[in-house]
Amino acid sequence: MKAIVILGAASILMLSACKKDDTVAQKSLEQEKIEYQVRQLEIEKQKLAIEKEKMAFEKAKDSIAKVEKQATASRAATPVRERVVEKTVYRDNPASYAGPADNGTYQEAPERQGISKAAKGTIIGTVGGAAAGAIISKKNRGAGAVVGGIIGGATGYTIGRSQDRKDGRVVR
Repeated sequence: MKAIVILGAASILMLSACKKDDTVAQKSLEQEKIEYQVRQLEIEKQKLAIEKEKMAFEKAKDSIAKVEKQATASRAATPVRERVVEKTVYRDNPASYAGPADNGTYQEAPERQGISKAAKGTIIGTVGGAAAGAIISKKNRGAGAVVGGIIGGATGYTIGRSQDRKDGRVVR
């Protein structure tokens, strides 16, 4: 008899515990639905903001086009005198870049290009050749490193110089 009462109490306890889990599961499902709807609203707000920015951009674009149209119309009304000036610019002379322009304003010097590919090739070739020469020469590693460095440096310079020619950095 004791066993039957204990078994009945245990089954009632388990059934009531299962119902609580169902309500918790239902609540979490409801919370997920609400969170999903909140995310959807946020996405819609972002879409509206993008549309607003797009409309402002189009408006600015239209106003710029109007100003340009008016400027071209005013230029067409006044005669323009053209002046041709020939100027020799030396490629390796930085002073020729940053001088006064023909209209009285100063030109900006071009952006520096950094180390050339020929220099990079020379450095890499010298280091690699010296290492290879030291490894290959078993009797005199120092002499092997010197000879390998010279050969590797020359080869690296030649390859880098050809890449500079392809890029247009070096003309001849």
